[in-house]
Amino acid sequence: MTTALYRTRITHLRRAPVHHYFEHRSYSWLIDLDDLPRVPWWLRPFAKFLAVDHLWGSGDDTLRSRVDAFLAGKGIDLPGGKVTALMQPRVLGYVFNPLSLYWCHDAAGVLRYVIAEVHNTYGQRHAYLLPPSADRPAMVSKKFYVSPFNDMEGHYLVRAPHPADDVDVQISFHRDHQPAFVATLRGKRKPAGIRQILALQLVAPMAPLMNTLSIRVQGITLWLRRVPIVPRPTVERVTVQQL
Repeated sequence: MTTALYRTRITHLRRAPVHHYFEHRSYSWLIDLDDLPRVPWWLRPFAKFLAVDHLWGSGDDTLRSRVDAFLAGKGIDLPGGKVTALMQPRVLGYVFNPLSLYWCHDAAGVLRYVIAEVHNTYGQRHAYLLPPSADRPAMVSKKFYVSPFNDMEGHYLVRAPHPADDVDVQISFHRDHQPAFVATLRGKRKPAGIRQILALQLVAPMAPLMNTLSIRVQGITLWLRRVPIVPRPTVERVTVQQL
């Protein structure tokens, strides 16, 4: 069964122009886009997956159709293939997914592509199309403004193997003559049962909101340490970018 929960530890390490490290605990769901989790009605406010929160499309489509449309825009057709995703749901009406990952398989079950969807705290989103990386990271040029302390020059190395008993994602941002900025997401697989869902609301209440607040607190900390701010580009709509 695909559906699972991962109790995660998220870390960020910055080495320049100041050394700054922080981590926080959260959780993510691993879901099959053709078989979304079914939970009792009284738990749905804590586990709601809506298409409108991801990628792009019309108001009456599905998460799966939005992934298919994204791939089609790149000239890719994977009929009959499974798409699994690692993300956070809406919790009590609030959603924020800094990173959502989609593993796109063909009809034979072979992993063909990985989509890395990134959201910033300004309400914008962007998606990168990556090849399967397994133990070797995939490289992609930066095309999206995420942190006010990182400019748009540079590239990412993304290592995102499909979760199994563990999830182990690593993303590093590289610029000329600068040490890498490294973010990781790691965690252990848990059954997506009622007891576990309830337990996570106690140990990580309002997880999407807490993620947002954690990012803002760290931003204020860096600002107080006089890390230079990079102005945000003025764009009407963030487009998608292929590797």
